[in-house]
Amino acid sequence: MVDFTAELEDRLVRYCRIDTESDAASPTAPSTAKQYDLLHLLEGELTAMGAEDVTLTPYGALLATVPGTVADAPTIALCAHVDTTPQFTGAGVKPIVHRRWNGGDITLPDDPTQVLSPTELPYLAARTGDDIVTASGTTLLGGDDKAGVAIIMAVAKHLLARPGIAHGTLRLCFTPDEEIGRGVNPELPKALGAAVAYTLDGADRGELVYETFSADMAKIVIDGVSVHPGWAKGKLVNALHLMARIIDTLPQATATPEVTEGRQGFWHVAFAGGSAAHAELTIILRDFEREGLAARGAMLRKVCEAVAATEPRARITCTITEQYRNMRYWLENDMTPVDVAKAAYEACGITPNFVPIRGGTDGSRFTEMGLPTPNIFTGMQEIHGPREWISVQDMQESARVCLKLAELWAQR
Repeated sequence: MVDFTAELEDRLVRYCRIDTESDAASPTAPSTAKQYDLLHLLEGELTAMGAEDVTLTPYGALLATVPGTVADAPTIALCAHVDTTPQFTGAGVKPIVHRRWNGGDITLPDDPTQVLSPTELPYLAARTGDDIVTASGTTLLGGDDKAGVAIIMAVAKHLLARPGIAHGTLRLCFTPDEEIGRGVNPELPKALGAAVAYTLDGADRGELVYETFSADMAKIVIDGVSVHPGWAKGKLVNALHLMARIIDTLPQATATPEVTEGRQGFWHVAFAGGSAAHAELTIILRDFEREGLAARGAMLRKVCEAVAATEPRARITCTITEQYRNMRYWLENDMTPVDVAKAAYEACGITPNFVPIRGGTDGSRFTEMGLPTPNIFTGMQEIHGPREWISVQDMQESARVCLKLAELWAQR
C-alpha cells in the first residue's frame, strides 16, 4: 500500500497557511486576489511534477492533465476548491500537528477555551493514534477544502512518476469561490472535458455523497424614513426595527440550522446590517426537495409583505436567486459514477456511507450542468470554525480511493 501520509501532511500544512478567504460582496472572479496565491503555487507545483496542459483560466480555475496510460478509457476529473469560507477568519492560520494523538482533550493554544474533546466528538474518539491537524484556536484550519487539494496533488504526483500504472486520462480542477456558490463558471465543464468528475470535499471516512441540499439566497432591502431622532415622533421609520421584525416573524423553533438535522431544511440569516435609514438582510434557504425550497421562499416573501403592510412609508424588497440544486435529481438517472466509487471504496476495505449532506459542493453545479460529479470524503471535521480538524490518515484513505477510481474507470 502506498503511504502518502508524510506528503499529505506537508501539503495540507503548507496550503492551510495561505489565506484564501472568498468574498461574496466582491464582483470579481475570483472574488479575492489572494486566492491566486495558492493557485499560482499549485500551478508551479503541477508544472514541476510533469503535469500537462497546466492552465489558469481567466475566471480563476486551475486545470491540468495527467496523461492516460490506457487507450480509450473514459476521462475522469478530480476537483477541489482553493477558497475558504468568509464565515470565519482564515488569515494567519497556524496549523498544529498532534502526531499519534493519544486520545486526550486537545486544547488549542491561542484560545484555551477552544477544546476538542473525544467525549463530545465521537468521530474524533475513533481517530485515537492518528495524526490530527488543527489550527491554533483563533482561525479556521482551511482543510475545507485544502485537504482535497492536497489529496489530488499527491495522487497526481504518484501517477505522473509511475507511467506503468494503468489509468485513463485524469483531469485536475482547482476552483475558486466554492464557499460563496460561484466555483463553477459556465465555461468550466467544457474546458474540463471529462466524462465524469469527483469532488474531494467530503467529511467522514467512507462518506460517499450523491445527494446535497438545494439552495437559494434571498436579499432583503429595507428603506425607512430618516429623521433626526430628537424630532422623530410620527416621522421616523427605522429600517433596523423592520429588519428585526422580519427575523422575529420567521419560524425560529423549527426551521433554523441550530434546531434542524438530517433531511430537514432551514432558513439562515447570513448577514444583517445597515442603519435606521437603510438596512440589508441576506438569508440563505436550504431544502433537499425543490418543493420544500420553493415553499421556504414563498414563506419569506409573505413575511416581508406582512411587515411592509404595517408601515406603508417604508419600502421592502425581497429578491431570491438560485444558487445550486440537489445533484440527486440528475445522478439518480444514471448511477454509474456512484457505483464505480462504491466499488473503489470496497476494494480499499472501506464501507461506503451514503449520506445526504447538509450543504453543497461544486459537484452540485457540475452535475446540474451535465457533468455527473459525486463527492468523496477527505476527513474534514468541524468546518467553518476555530475547532476545525482533520486526520491525516483519513486523507490517506481518500488518496487510496482516488487511485482505485482511476484504475476501475480504466477497466471500463
